[in-house]
Amino acid sequence: MADVERVAEALARIERLDPELCAFIEVWADEALERARTVDEGLPLAGVPFAVKGPTGIRSYAAGRLMAAGAVPVGSTAVPGPGTYWQTWGQGTHGRTVNPYRADRTPGGSSAGSAVAVAAGMVPLATGSDGAGSVRIPAAWCGVFGLKTTNGLLPSPDRTGLASAGVLARSAAQAQAYLRWVLDPGAVASQALPVRLPVPAVFSPDLGFARPDPEVATVVRAAVERLVTAGVIRLGPQRRPFALLDPREAWLAVRGGGAAGTAGVRAGEVRAENDRRLDGLFARTSLLITPVTPNRPHGHEGPGELYSTALTWAFNLSGHPAASIPAGFTPDGCPVGLQLVAEQGADASLLEIAQAAETRAAAVRG
Repeated sequence: MADVERVAEALARIERLDPELCAFIEVWADEALERARTVDEGLPLAGVPFAVKGPTGIRSYAAGRLMAAGAVPVGSTAVPGPGTYWQTWGQGTHGRTVNPYRADRTPGGSSAGSAVAVAAGMVPLATGSDGAGSVRIPAAWCGVFGLKTTNGLLPSPDRTGLASAGVLARSAAQAQAYLRWVLDPGAVASQALPVRLPVPAVFSPDLGFARPDPEVATVVRAAVERLVTAGVIRLGPQRRPFALLDPREAWLAVRGGGAAGTAGVRAGEVRAENDRRLDGLFARTSLLITPVTPNRPHGHEGPGELYSTALTWAFNLSGHPAASIPAGFTPDGCPVGLQLVAEQGADASLLEIAQAAETRAAAVRG
């Protein structure tokens, strides 16, 4: 398909679907078509339409690298509106962003519009950022692939060091193009270690402290079993289930600039102990598998007392790369995500494992 046709098709889908889904803040139709007409067809991503997260996403390092590779930005996607203390929905031009599978549920966030735009086929790729699960949660709840890169691998405006650049795509294979062209070629080559299947893995349904919804847990366990059957992973014997300390207070302390007194000491101890446990885990295995969230997509009124981030934000503190792949659906039609976590810097290998899951275990969709 010609570059202009690909971009025009994306814009047509946005025009048709976005009034209902509310995934976009802005759509740059004229600019996108002009860029598609003039892009160098020899570039590796020539004419590939993509969306950027939020009003400042076009100025991100990742967006710049994608455009340099020939990709065409078509618009900026919805993020939480002003005054939202829980970051799991978006506010688009046409209203509140809705889950493409169930309009009465949130798509997750804060990369809400990016996930919806990809899930609905408006774009094949969208940028995101992840400070507590903001790529992985909407990826899980919208049934698409999402990657949080290793902390510090790509530039981030977040001074706390918690937020990492990420990507949402229909598949890990599509996301691989993002990593290949956003990173320097040398960085990709240094990560490209061969992945031998089955990959040794550890499965933790709750990280020792979360309380997953039973129906979510059932979907996740079934997805893990499919991966084992397909020869993608090998679960080794465990003397005891792998567990971390609940990172909630440690994450909040870092986000708040550090806590004083006893609270600050305790937060630092939790973070150090979790780092020690993760170092020990990845010294003997290649992959940690958990649910992405303990809960299914909640309603637009909010999550109540539940923390959708319970199983994700530990890896923003530790810096490990983590991905969400579709695991299946609860009986009421809500998508569930499976979280894959690898050692720091192993982003390329993590994408290879995710692709193996997609191709060898029927996309882990159930």
